[in-house]
Amino acid sequence: MTEFSLELNEDQLQIQKWVHDFAENVVRPVAHEYDEREETPWPVIEQAAEVGLYSFDFVANAFGDPTGILLPLVMEEMAWGDAGIGLAIFGTTLGVAGIFANGTPEQVMEWVPQCFRGENDKINLAAFAVSEPDAGSDVSSLRTTAVYDEAKDEWVLNGTKTWITNGGIADIHVVVASVDRDLGSRGQASFIVPPGTPGLSQGQKFKKMGIRASHTAEVVLDDVRVPGRCLLGGKEKLDEKLARVREGKSAGRSQAAMATFESSRPAVGAQALGIARAAYEFSLEYAKERKQFGRAIIENQSIAFMLADMKTEIDAARLLVWRAAWMGRTGKVFENGEGSMSKLKAGRVAVWVTERAIQILGGYGYVREYPVERWHRDSKIYDIFEGTEQIQQLVISRAISGVHIK
Repeated sequence: MTEFSLELNEDQLQIQKWVHDFAENVVRPVAHEYDEREETPWPVIEQAAEVGLYSFDFVANAFGDPTGILLPLVMEEMAWGDAGIGLAIFGTTLGVAGIFANGTPEQVMEWVPQCFRGENDKINLAAFAVSEPDAGSDVSSLRTTAVYDEAKDEWVLNGTKTWITNGGIADIHVVVASVDRDLGSRGQASFIVPPGTPGLSQGQKFKKMGIRASHTAEVVLDDVRVPGRCLLGGKEKLDEKLARVREGKSAGRSQAAMATFESSRPAVGAQALGIARAAYEFSLEYAKERKQFGRAIIENQSIAFMLADMKTEIDAARLLVWRAAWMGRTGKVFENGEGSMSKLKAGRVAVWVTERAIQILGGYGYVREYPVERWHRDSKIYDIFEGTEQIQQLVISRAISGVHIK
């Protein structure tokens, strides 16, 4: 029996340092620039690909870590560098997670490598398209449809997706669509839209409060035809699931969107931790150096205690993230909404810690010359995307009570 330990192994420590060095030396120096420009940092993505950080092999290694901890470690370090650039580099993993969660082994092997590299070794991006203008938290209300054309063995997709990371600029789009709207979320499936497929286009690109180096846009699907093999999981499994649901039986597995979110929430929580840690470290050093009334401001209990609370909250949130990541990787059931707990706590901590960092810096914390205002802007999205704070509370409360709370 393995002895309990929270100590990271040598491989994890080496990779953590490698990613941290990349974040410190490559990402941080251009973070302010790309936040101001609100553009995808292609040169940084290319550098990440050159060193093997943005690659199928690296992500497969991170996903395959038997402890489940490696992916959160990587996400925290990248977000410590800059959350927007981190998402620009690793937003592709949302699409990858969608393929892993819903695809067959053959589909995983065919499509996941193409999320990173295309023909002639071109750098590719992937996107996971779920949310719609009228269906954000309520994924059961998706209006995007997928209709099967039996004569051609093709699926025809129509609809508009919104708030999509890498939407429209991605080469591989993983799209969740309704096959039978009468069945709500149980009548949905996920589809691969391959590179260059006619009918898929980018709609509005959003100008955001934070994570501005990450591309977020609408994806418009106008009679998009994809081969039958692009239905993740295959038609036989889908037909069996729909038949069970129509007979009033269980669908037998998580719905397409939720299966992806369940696997990605700890990693998203880890990104929030990276932002919080960056703000804490910066404000700690500032408090040691900043002098008022003849002494460093950290000598005042009001500042020192604030920093103590910031560090405590960050470490507590990290333990929830690591637990959820370990449970997900080792097949433990989230009986109490542990995945949602990790994302809920980490998002709250990021917002609170970055706000305290601004308070410690005072007026300097409120201007763009210092990074804490950017970290505060970046942090807020972690209370919103991949399930709002209230949706996480709903998941947890249902899990602990067994009651269908609305």
